[in-house]
Amino acid sequence: MSENQPDLSKLKISRQQGSPEHPPTRPHLSYILYIAGAIFLGVGIYFTIANLVTSDEIVEVSSVSLISPAQASSLLTSSGYVVAQRKAAVASKATGRLVSLNFKEGDHVKKGEIIARIESADMEATLSQVKADYLAAKAEKVDAEQTYERAKKMIERQLISQAEFDAAKARFDRVVATIASREASVRAAEVQLENTLIRAPFDGTILTKNADIGEVVAPFAAGASSRVAVVTMADMSSLEVEADVSESNIERISTDQPCEISLDAYPDKRYRGVVDKIVPTADRAKATVLTKIRFLEIDKRVLPEMSAKVRFISKQSTDSIDVKPIIAIDSSAITKRKNELVVFTLKEPIVIETPITIGRSLGRLVEIKSGLSTSDRIVLKPSKTLQSGSSVKLKQ
Repeated sequence: MSENQPDLSKLKISRQQGSPEHPPTRPHLSYILYIAGAIFLGVGIYFTIANLVTSDEIVEVSSVSLISPAQASSLLTSSGYVVAQRKAAVASKATGRLVSLNFKEGDHVKKGEIIARIESADMEATLSQVKADYLAAKAEKVDAEQTYERAKKMIERQLISQAEFDAAKARFDRVVATIASREASVRAAEVQLENTLIRAPFDGTILTKNADIGEVVAPFAAGASSRVAVVTMADMSSLEVEADVSESNIERISTDQPCEISLDAYPDKRYRGVVDKIVPTADRAKATVLTKIRFLEIDKRVLPEMSAKVRFISKQSTDSIDVKPIIAIDSSAITKRKNELVVFTLKEPIVIETPITIGRSLGRLVEIKSGLSTSDRIVLKPSKTLQSGSSVKLKQ
């Protein structure tokens, strides 16, 4: 081959690789599966360790309660209102303009005290007139009586006729009758004058003032400008609670049954009570029976129309009635750590192990004498693995 002739051997296609006779070499299948398994195993271990490090235990929590021991032994709880059994809308018996009002809301009045006064000038004038007529009739009686006595003596001696005697007697009788009539008129005028004074019907406290000085008051209001009741008053010693008890539960209630009364206005205070009366009729619309509960002890904070809750206690459980409220928790929150009773208090996002001292059992509740306050929240049914400082999540 000459030196100038190109070398075509370099253009020869190699059949060592990529030809049908010599296919390319591929990785072994078992080798691929081995690598994939290692990857999945590594990922699983990573997430498992991450979950162990970051997962929070899900717990259920409850609040520490302030209760009375009677709550655990109550047969029934009902709602009602404080009412006064002696309550009156005090009005005037006469019609007139109010000229004085001697008391205001909250004042205590005695029976017979003058609460208000209406104008009475016309009544006073009438009384003066009938008193004058009465005195005139009494003065005429003296002359008529003397004339009648003389006529009796003269008729006995036949010095006057029977007609003259009868006239003297008739005059005397008329004067006596006139005096009785004038006396009755005086009493009527005095009653009318007394009706201008509005007096307290019993010892009590003024609750509301319904009229002002200058307004016209009347026994029955005849118009928009007139008032019937001047004040509303109540005997605060007659306060009691009226509660509606469901028909289905009324058989559990009896007269003289002990009760515990709590007012919405003072939730920490408890009052002793007793069933005073079960009204012998049912409310058809509400399917309830009205029950009246009398206070066995009361203070000045109890006011009419306050909302109240009544717990009816069985007569066998009267010893459990305790006026002073106590701290109590669900017994499932108590556990033992290192031979010590503890609860786990929630201090989000962790829990703190808190030693406690317990008292008496109240059903599913337990009295707490020390270690907790009413502002605490505690874990119910803590697991054995729960420790102080553990991070938790609340059960939804």
